[in-house]
Order: sequence, then structure tokens, then C-alpha cells
Amino acid sequence: MSDLAAEELQERARAALAALMEVRVNDDGSLGFEYGGALCSLRAVTLSPGLDVLSMTCVLAWDRPLRPALHKRVADRNNALQFGTITIIGNGKLADVIMRYTFPAVGLSDEALTTMLLLVLSGADRSRQGLLP
Repeated sequence: MSDLAAEELQERARAALAALMEVRVNDDGSLGFEYGGALCSLRAVTLSPGLDVLSMTCVLAWDRPLRPALHKRVADRNNALQFGTITIIGNGKLADVIMRYTFPAVGLSDEALTTMLLLVLSGADRSRQGLLP
């Protein structure tokens, strides 16, 4: 597959998400949207011929005090999360909490693609709970 395949995949993902929420195309070509208060970005990428993936990043919380309790909450959420990984990105005494998930999406029907996107986003929504004051 080519970059064209990734572009087509990203357009299919945009259409699936746009049926449920407002989606914008960012300056870098990624899709941007908000889900359950999390700021999210989605990008289709061809890793090798025939391996096109969707890569989603959601900012679950930002500027949180970098304390042991935050690490515990993130570890608990990672244990419960079915799709994705949550990380803490520290900046001095504050931190952002990010969820990332990349999955191969070639061959998924539109319905299956929408279901997969919603599964990932529902995990982001659940994981965000309790990270904010």
C-alpha cells in the first residue's frame, strides 16, 4: 500500500468520527477532536507496504502536580485499559497525562473501524476520570 492508502484510511476515520463529533484537520494533516474533555489527535500512517495503521493520541490531563499519587492513578488506569497505554510526561513539578494507541486498520469495514475508534475513545474517557480536580 502507499501513502494514498493511508490518506484514504484517514479519510474513512474522519468520516466515522465526524458522524459523532466535530473533527478538524490540523496544520500537520492529522485529525483533531475532543472526546469527553480529552484533546485527541489521529493520524493514519503507512509503516510498510500493506501495513497502514491509525495512531491516536489523547491528552487526558495537563499541568497536574507530579506526585506519587498521580503515578499510582496512571498505573491503575493502565491496568484497566484495554486499548492503549497511558504515560506521564513531566515538566518540572507538573505533568501531562497522555494516552496513545496505534492499531492496524487495513481491511476493517467502516462499521468495524467506527467500533474500534469508539472502544479506544471510551477507554480514554474512563481513564480521564479522577485525573482532574
